Parts: sequence; structure tokens; C-alpha cells
Amino acid sequence: MKALVIGATGSTGKFLVDELLADKDYTSVTIFTRRSTGKQHPKLVEQIIDFSNIENYKDLIVGDVFFSCLGTTLKAAGSKENQTKIDFDIPATFASLAKENGVPSFVLLSAYGASAQSRFFYSQLKGKLEDKITELDFRQYIIFKPGLLLRAGTDRFGEKIMGNILKFINAVGLFKKFKPLSTNILAKKLAKSPKIFSKGSHLIELDKIFLLH
Repeated sequence: MKALVIGATGSTGKFLVDELLADKDYTSVTIFTRRSTGKQHPKLVEQIIDFSNIENYKDLIVGDVFFSCLGTTLKAAGSKENQTKIDFDIPATFASLAKENGVPSFVLLSAYGASAQSRFFYSQLKGKLEDKITELDFRQYIIFKPGLLLRAGTDRFGEKIMGNILKFINAVGLFKKFKPLSTNILAKKLAKSPKIFSKGSHLIELDKIFLLH
């Protein structure tokens, strides 16, 4: 299989790329980035592009499965407008072009609570993206909706605090459904998912992610 990835330098995406490169079932891994990652591998194809003109690179968006791990925080984006471009516009554009080029499978890393009807801006963005890609009708569409992610070396203070709280609560047997998930484990599940699931749409939430083998 030929894999395509956006968000390849993010906290989950970087682990996903490593998983795909190590998996013999993936013959090539094409990543779309703003700048070189410096990573070297015989199967890796690095496409450095201008994300404000994605249509110019349509001919490069060809493969068997597209992985979207792109996302940011409002703080990092600086404004809701910029976050919308990163969390919705860019993935939606890639998805549309992938569909036009006949890519059969799309794997989206979304978020717990994502809904176009949500009162929360971030959740609403993620929900709208889920719906947009649903409309494209990929042969296989897999949506991952994890809860709290444990990111190595995170500078997100809230994540650190909540992660420690949930770990303690889980340790005493409570709220197992909301067990935090490390990004490297999530990446393993993402890489395996196109091989595990059949055609059609699949929604993988929280505790279900841990059950994937």
C-alpha cells in the first residue's frame, strides 16, 4: 500500500510515519510538509509544499490510504481564523483532492466530543471536518476520536494536569473509559486500521481504540 500523510511532524503524526515506514505492508510513505523533516528512509517521499495552494500539488496526492493527523491549538494558531485554516480548510482540501484522484481509504484523527453542533469552537471544527469528509464518500473512512492524549515533552500545562489526574483515577479503577492515550500507541492503531477494517465508515472512540490489534 502507498500511504499519504499530513500532520507528519505533529505529536502523533511523527510516530505514525515511523510506524508506516516499519510496516512491510506499506511500500511507500509520502508526507506533505512545509519544510524538510530531515528524516531519511528508502520508502519515504517528502513533498515540501505551499499549504496555501494545495491544488497546485494535486498530481502528488495519489495512493491507497490517506492519513490526516493535522491539528493545532488556538494558542498556537493565534486566532480562530488561523485555526480554522489548519484544522478544517487544509485537511478538507486534501481530502477532496484525494477523492478526485481515486484514493480509496481515508483515516482521520479527530477528537472526543467532535460535533458540528458543538458549542465549543474546537469540537465544532473537528465535527465539521468529519462531516465534510463523510460527504466525499470514500470507499473506506475511519475516524479516530481519542480522549486526552499524552504527548512526550508537551508544553500544554492543562494536558499535564489532566493526564496526571486521570492516571490516578484510572489506577483506583474509575473512569477506565477515559484512560489517557499516548501518541505513540495511537500511531500504532492508526497505521493498522486500514488493514483491520472493511469498506465503509468506522467510528473508533476512546476505549475502542485500546481494543484494536
